[in-house]
Amino acid sequence: MTSEALILTGTHEAEPQPTRLVAGTLTADLVNGNLRSIRHDGTEVLRAIGYIVRDRDWGTYDPELRALSVRHDEAGFEVTYSGACEGPMGSRLEFAARIKGRTEGTLEFDVTATPKGDFETARCGFCVLHPIVGLAGAPVTVEHVDGTIVETVLPDLIEPWQPFKNMRAITHTLRLGLEAECRMEGDTFEMEDQRNWSDASYKTYVRPLELPWPYLLKSSVTFRQKVTLRLRGSATRQRVNAGSSEHIPVELGDTGPKLPNLGVVVYPGDAAATLANIELLQELGPQRLLLHFDPTAGHGVEALRAYAALVAAYPVPATLECVVPCRRDLDAELSEVAAQVREAGLRLAEIAVSPAVDRQSTPPGSKWPECPPLEDVYSAARHAFPELRLGGGMFSYLTELNRKRVPPSHLDFITHCTCPIVHAADDLSVMQSLEALSFITRSTRAIYGEKPYRIGPSTIAMRQNPYGSATKDNPLGRRIAMADRDPRHNALFGATWSLGYAARVVPAGLEQLILSGFAGPFGVIAGDSEPALAGKQRPLFHVLRHLAGLAGFTSLQVKSSAEDRLAALAARGPNGRTVLMLANLTAETLTLRRADLPVGADARVSIFDASATAAGTGFRGGEGADEIRLTAYAIALVG
Repeated sequence: MTSEALILTGTHEAEPQPTRLVAGTLTADLVNGNLRSIRHDGTEVLRAIGYIVRDRDWGTYDPELRALSVRHDEAGFEVTYSGACEGPMGSRLEFAARIKGRTEGTLEFDVTATPKGDFETARCGFCVLHPIVGLAGAPVTVEHVDGTIVETVLPDLIEPWQPFKNMRAITHTLRLGLEAECRMEGDTFEMEDQRNWSDASYKTYVRPLELPWPYLLKSSVTFRQKVTLRLRGSATRQRVNAGSSEHIPVELGDTGPKLPNLGVVVYPGDAAATLANIELLQELGPQRLLLHFDPTAGHGVEALRAYAALVAAYPVPATLECVVPCRRDLDAELSEVAAQVREAGLRLAEIAVSPAVDRQSTPPGSKWPECPPLEDVYSAARHAFPELRLGGGMFSYLTELNRKRVPPSHLDFITHCTCPIVHAADDLSVMQSLEALSFITRSTRAIYGEKPYRIGPSTIAMRQNPYGSATKDNPLGRRIAMADRDPRHNALFGATWSLGYAARVVPAGLEQLILSGFAGPFGVIAGDSEPALAGKQRPLFHVLRHLAGLAGFTSLQVKSSAEDRLAALAARGPNGRTVLMLANLTAETLTLRRADLPVGADARVSIFDASATAAGTGFRGGEGADEIRLTAYAIALVG
């Protein structure tokens, strides 16, 4: 029998349960030695304070913690522990941590570290995360390392480069009459806008990126860092959010743009499995196929022939996602691709191109790699494929598109992807990444205006790593940052995250959205590389099938009283019928009253939850009760 954990998250591995730390009205969750959800009187002050050690490719170490002690008294709490990270070639970093919270509104996190052997790292030290909801565009006071104090604001639109450098402290208003100062000592800190990577935070981190990395921590040289949070002033107590058993009303607003076409990405290695399951592809019903083609990976006419057979069997508009090597004359390279397309008999509607070097990110302070002007790349693509619509942007993330802005006048559409596990891979961080999506689309629209706009493929797993030499292998199916596959993609969690994703980006008026492949590790069914599961539908299949059916419907603004826990997407069809899709973004049960939903009394309610997943079925219908219970990561279809 399949366990509930495997159904919900795709893995038997349990996440560590947080330990709640309490000092009066100040609370925090202790997870793996770091702090999450730091709140005052129920209001989030900081999203996290963590002591983070990364390897040379920006992968995050999972330190071994020892001698953990948690003590509470009337004055607050104190936590102590020691830890160690095992590096390559026998190197080792040992550290000792102390966390102290006091009822008067102070929190200290102090770490002393000593390398045993020269220890290579891309970053070692504190990361402080400020939330984005309610703080984007808000005033802050920044104190620099030279003592200069500047009154400024947190970025509203996503900032491509560091908004603040050489930081010692940052202060923001928590609510009227109450300020929160975060002071960082032991090194020079700077802030980056993590919404670029779809993280729901502003991150203040140690060691400026303009300094070389990776770098060596010298053996036996001890260093210390400290973060102090101080709450100053007083304010009227806020009503803390009620528990998950509260009823959550949902309201509809004005009409918005039409829902986008739904596409799936196909890679050469998955084309045969896709063709072999053509009936399931037809049942899924995507309006577009995105065909990945990379000459630098050895893709050639055989891959294009496989795509031609697929497009002939499922004749919807197809886009070639073409990596341009930029090693020879551009006209010669792209004309060669065009000749291979003709030889294969592949019918295309569009081509999207991006230089191979643009798959790697260029961090602040680094030298930009050699690359022909994008205008020349796009002109060569136009010359080779004069009859096709032309797209460009980045095959990676907003980070790269924000930093290297493409000339939109040369393009028919703009495209980029996102990935929620660039920096963290725990369940909470992945779901919180949905908060950043509306900022991503609004920032992209601010740059590129009404240019047709596409997002995807955006999956939980990372299909390429712009920040290191490769994605991380994940043979055991764990929650790993920058992993090439993620267990939650196979589970109800992945289906819920994808619906939440769609709900957040629909207001941007996208032309196309891709949230999966069809077959393989990024697909809605398993591929040839997973013979025991080949052809089996993942929960994501059932959600995307309904989203595909809503393409072209008119979206409706939708609001709830718990947008951090309940995702909601509403659409009205040509016949005037309103469809509402609701997703529980948490592992707790949420309760909805039919009377609180903006649908008629005769509206049909269907549920997709753990029991439906275990049975291998889609949405089960006929909910007629006055209340709708959405268990962990469950989805409701109403209409």
